[in-house]
Amino acid sequence: MEEDTGELNCLDPCIAESESSDSESSDEDDPGRISMSGEENCDPDPKFTRTTSFKADFFKSSKTSEDFATWQRIIRLDAIRANTEWILFSRNQAEISRERALQCAESVGLRDYDHLDPSMIYHASRLVGLLEAYAVYDPEIGYCQVMEEDDEAFWCFVGFMRKARHNFRLDEVGIRRQLKIVSQIIKRKDSHLYKHLQKLQAEDCFFVYRMVVVLFRRELTFEQTVCLWEVMWADQAAIRAGIGRSTWAKIRLRAPPTDDLLLYAIAACVLQRRKLIIEKYSSMDEILRECNSMAGQLDVWRLLDDAHDLVVNFHDKI
Repeated sequence: MEEDTGELNCLDPCIAESESSDSESSDEDDPGRISMSGEENCDPDPKFTRTTSFKADFFKSSKTSEDFATWQRIIRLDAIRANTEWILFSRNQAEISRERALQCAESVGLRDYDHLDPSMIYHASRLVGLLEAYAVYDPEIGYCQVMEEDDEAFWCFVGFMRKARHNFRLDEVGIRRQLKIVSQIIKRKDSHLYKHLQKLQAEDCFFVYRMVVVLFRRELTFEQTVCLWEVMWADQAAIRAGIGRSTWAKIRLRAPPTDDLLLYAIAACVLQRRKLIIEKYSSMDEILRECNSMAGQLDVWRLLDDAHDLVVNFHDKI
């Protein structure tokens, strides 16, 4: 994934929180609401209107950029709705005292947290601090100091977003490019499935929009997500290091490194369900519901194996 300095898309700023993704709310309530913070169904801002067609932009804004006060409101709303999956991987935060959690909440002006345990108050407060800092840092206003202990987390997130920010351009150029690649992979691998998608007017693969935007985070567990991302990052590091196809063949004896491994994995995920899609689904909405119901049902190792097979066969043809 290339870095992108374009204008950010007005999606939920809680895209930051990759460790909290499994919402208690049903995806069927609104499949278009996307957040990596774990909450998909936050009340949308009045300035956004949900389009009736899934193929159209997810949100339309009356302004080209959000004012900071609006971002603050959205960030704080999503932060207190984040799930508890992170606790398994950060016991020191889970054991925080209520006094320290309340101090942290006060420092960022967090409200409406009375129903939360101290660990969740502390987590939400740190998340607010990090995301508000990023909302100011990017694109052009400058750096806003976060809590000192979260400096490292902030800069790690900045580095992550250098790779992912093209997913949030207002013009959706980055997203559309990636969806086109997924479509091309499916077309070359399985013409029968592709023709069925054409018949449903779904060959543009907008039903995997969420997978592209949040890098499979909603469909995979935290451990699986880390696995997939680290393999992706290893490929990207190999490319930066100038490791070519012949060198890579000696190392892995399989697929050469690619910047688009995520897209091959997404295509593999769709291809694994080809029979179901062809025989049972007669609309893109049905395929969308299938994709949104994959959470917890994917084998990340099989996914990577299938993705690498696709890379071997098609990386020089896409």
